[in-house]
Amino acid sequence: MRPRVTLKLATSLDGRIATATGESKWITGEAARLEGHRLRAAHDAILVGVETVLADDPELTARLPGRSVDQPLRVVLDSRLRTPPTAKLARGETLILAAVTPSAVGSATVEQVESEDGRPTVAAVLAAIRRRGAASVLIEGGGQAAASFLQAGVVDRLEWFRAPILLGGEGRPCVAALALTQLADAPRFRRLAAEPCGDDLWERYERL
Repeated sequence: MRPRVTLKLATSLDGRIATATGESKWITGEAARLEGHRLRAAHDAILVGVETVLADDPELTARLPGRSVDQPLRVVLDSRLRTPPTAKLARGETLILAAVTPSAVGSATVEQVESEDGRPTVAAVLAAIRRRGAASVLIEGGGQAAASFLQAGVVDRLEWFRAPILLGGEGRPCVAALALTQLADAPRFRRLAAEPCGDDLWERYERL
């Protein structure tokens, strides 16, 4: 059985995760970021693509005020092993999944998995995560990772935080190209809830 997959998005009203120059800190407010840490703590693994690592150098840890948290496994999709050994993710329990022969990246575990068109396949990624005992994974970025899992039809839930700002068409989209030719092929979800979260809007969806 594959892990349960949740896609978390933090965007502008028009679905952008960064400006054209890549600036993204912070689109959403403090309340939304706290809920993001709670989502991290509720999942066994957190996944990002290497572009997110290169742009933001995230820690991907769950930090909640007043209590310690069992940290989820951190997973990086890195087809050509571009994660620098100095990255914060290269220290501690991190799994880097690549399409090339593994080599050392800090203290992270690097594994070569089945690939297609030079990228690890979604099925191989989920299998590798499941082998490490993770029953749930939270995808946090970027747009290409989101598109890959949506195209594969494995995103079970969306946790979408929308900030009351507009970044325009030159901003970076939260989901990369899906190559859809007709509406019938679009991934579809049912809204479970929508509520204010500070100045932002928090929407939750499940896959139909």
